[in-house]
Amino acid sequence: MDDTAEFEEFVRSRGHALYRYGVVLTGDPDDAADLVQEALLRLGDAWSRVRRKDDPEGYVRTIMVRQHISWWRRRRRERLVDAVPETGYQDERLAGDGGLWAEIRALPRRQRAVLVLRYYEDRSDEQIARMLGVTPATVRSQAFRALRKLRVLTSRDGVVLTARRTR
Repeated sequence: MDDTAEFEEFVRSRGHALYRYGVVLTGDPDDAADLVQEALLRLGDAWSRVRRKDDPEGYVRTIMVRQHISWWRRRRRERLVDAVPETGYQDERLAGDGGLWAEIRALPRRQRAVLVLRYYEDRSDEQIARMLGVTPATVRSQAFRALRKLRVLTSRDGVVLTARRTR
């Protein structure tokens, strides 16, 4: 299979997952689509090199996080959505947690990015710090603040939130 066919197959098989990841990062379906498109354009340019590595999807997700941060620094404003759009891709980790994802979307962008990378992507603080261009201490403080906000929000609703790392 040639490079172009492999790249097209990767986009077909992982495109929906990357879009949902983009929605979680940006909180906006239109921004998520732009983010995925930009990341896939960059991946297409480097596909022959990246496809030989162990994790091309991880490479794309890193591009998406960095691009999102770049846009977010430029804009410095938030646009939240009421609901994450549904697509054909279903992730079992999201089943039954619609309320929690709504609360996560209400967090500031940096806190939301840290929580998504830490708990959804299961990244270490050092990996997150490299991806976001901050120190590990900043990652920990952003995670602490985000979890504190989530605990306050969920305790008002009578739900107790406990976050557990898998590592």
